[in-house]
Amino acid sequence: MTAKEFIETLKIIGQDYSEGIPKREIFLLAKEYQQIPVFEVVKLLKDKNENHRLGAVSILDWKARNKKTSKEERKELYRAYIDNHHWIDNWGLVDRAAPYVVGGYLYDKDKKDLYDLAKSKNPMERRSAIVSTYYFIRKNDIEHTFKIADILINDTDEYVQKAVGSWIREAGKRNEETLKAFLNKHATKMPRITLRYAIEKFDKETRMHYLNLTN
Repeated sequence: MTAKEFIETLKIIGQDYSEGIPKREIFLLAKEYQQIPVFEVVKLLKDKNENHRLGAVSILDWKARNKKTSKEERKELYRAYIDNHHWIDNWGLVDRAAPYVVGGYLYDKDKKDLYDLAKSKNPMERRSAIVSTYYFIRKNDIEHTFKIADILINDTDEYVQKAVGSWIREAGKRNEETLKAFLNKHATKMPRITLRYAIEKFDKETRMHYLNLTN
C-alpha cells in the first residue's frame, strides 16, 4: 500500500460524485489502508489536496484505534501528527485524529507535550491540545481537560473557543460539580461562545444563571 495508490483509488471513487467526494467515502477508504506504512501516510499528509490530508489523518486515527497496533507504531503515529502539524491546519483534520493519535498515546505518559501545544502560537495546535483530552475523558480522567481549558480560557480563536466549551461540557458529564466550579470561576470572563457550548446540556434555569453572570 502506498500514498499514490490511495490517491488513485480516491480519484476513481470521485468519479461517482459530481459535487465532491463525501467524507464518509474518505473515512471508509482510510480504514482499508490501515496497513500502509506511516511514512506513506506522511506523504498524504503533506499533500496540498485537503481530501488527501483528511485521508492521512483518518488512517492515523484508524491505526491508533486498532488494538493490534504495536507500541512502536503508536509512537510513529504520534510523531507523524506532531511533527507535521502545520499540515493539519483546520478543525476537521484536528478532530479526526487528535483524540486517539495524540490523547491515546499520551494517556499513560508525561503530558508536557500537550501543554506545549496549548501554549502554541498556532490555533490548530492549541485546539489539538484540548481535543486530545477526549481520550482521557473516555477513561474518566478529566483533570487535564480542565487544566488545559484554564490555559485556553481567553483564547481569541473561534475554533479554540468552541473546542474548549465542547470539551469541558463533555468532561462535565463525568463530573458536573467540577464543571460548575470551573464555570463559577470563569463564566464572567470567558468568551460567550465558549460558555454557551459549555452549558448546552444544563437545564434552562442553570443555563440562564451562567449566562446572566456575564451581563
